[in-house]
Amino acid sequence: MAGSVFDIEHALGLLELRPPFGKRDVQQARRSLAKRWHPDLAPAGKQFEHERHLKGINEAADRLERLAEDSRGGEVTANAVKVNAAAARAAREEAGRRAYEAEQQTRERAQHDPFGSRTPDHSVVHRYARCVSYPEWGVGNVTGVYFTGEGDEILQFARVSFHLGVRTVPAGTLQFVDFSKPDPGAERVQRFMTAAQHAMAEGEFAIAAKRLLYARDADPTDPAVLRMLTVALLQAEDLPAAARAVRDWLRVEGERPAPHRFAARIYEAQGANLQAEESAQRVVRLTPTDGAAWARLGRLRLRLHDRAGALDALERGMKLEPTVEGLLDLALAAHLAGDLGRQVEACRQAAELADAGEDPDSEVPATAGPLRARAWSRYAHALARTDRTTDALEATDRALELAPKDREVRELRDRLRERVPRELQATG
Repeated sequence: MAGSVFDIEHALGLLELRPPFGKRDVQQARRSLAKRWHPDLAPAGKQFEHERHLKGINEAADRLERLAEDSRGGEVTANAVKVNAAAARAAREEAGRRAYEAEQQTRERAQHDPFGSRTPDHSVVHRYARCVSYPEWGVGNVTGVYFTGEGDEILQFARVSFHLGVRTVPAGTLQFVDFSKPDPGAERVQRFMTAAQHAMAEGEFAIAAKRLLYARDADPTDPAVLRMLTVALLQAEDLPAAARAVRDWLRVEGERPAPHRFAARIYEAQGANLQAEESAQRVVRLTPTDGAAWARLGRLRLRLHDRAGALDALERGMKLEPTVEGLLDLALAAHLAGDLGRQVEACRQAAELADAGEDPDSEVPATAGPLRARAWSRYAHALARTDRTTDALEATDRALELAPKDREVRELRDRLRERVPRELQATG
């Protein structure tokens, strides 16, 4: 915080602290406010205000930490705060007096200049405002606007009394309220969207959904609101409400694959496989090169006992974007269709893909241990249905290395060993 005298009252207001305080109190306040005023959480166009406000918070915290370290017992008392605040006020009064005297001298020198006299700018001091970055705080009462810093580093802050307490916020994030005019719908949408983003960042999806409902009421055709509302309700596990939200989204953006993709997920979670399969079909029609969409369609067709359709969709998906789970689903579809060769080949590809993910030089994502064990177990069971007994035994050994407690694979290995012909020992 620039300036010859450190204004401790201003620093405490920025960090929302009260004396007495220690270094640990300052550090905790710094971490809490850094999460609140991080530029990544700022609404559109307010990143600069958040960045400058966070800079002011860090500078104030640094000064307060040094002050606490130099204090007796590592704690700054209320009396020390009063003394420092009095010195800061005296310094500001002296600076104001000198500025006033300099202004008077300038006016006296320019009294014969016809352009020397200036008409003061009469600005309206607004009393009520809301913070654009945190609209969920509601409308607050502005109790003071002040500056800190020097030169190009001057920062303007406002002290606002909200229903949850007094907050120090950047003046650029304030939106003054005129109760004589109606609140525009676009501003309400932006306000509740920002509040919902903060709630979702904190994992409060139910609260985010409630805020987004107000945004939807302000503009029922805003696709961004409907998309975020669908995601929030899905994350909050409110499936009926999520289904209603995605239907509203489909009415607005039915030509895009995203709402159909979410509809398929929601209907599948609800157990409505027929509706989910219809939505998945629309996704693959709109994005025929999306391997994940074909895999989801194949899985849904398996649940609907459409073996031929599932086999066709899963094969298309695995050609575009092979995954271990998708290949295992393809193997299951081939097994139900009675195609043993295709089942073995799909299981082999799944096992090889699962092992490729563990190679540090490979571009394939790493595969979870249980999924790798399941891929090798399925491969061993598929080989056990053929005459490739030796290959099946090797697959069971690999599966037991990954999952030693798998009793089914262990029993399969014992049965396969009984099928292996015994070698006769050569006599001397």
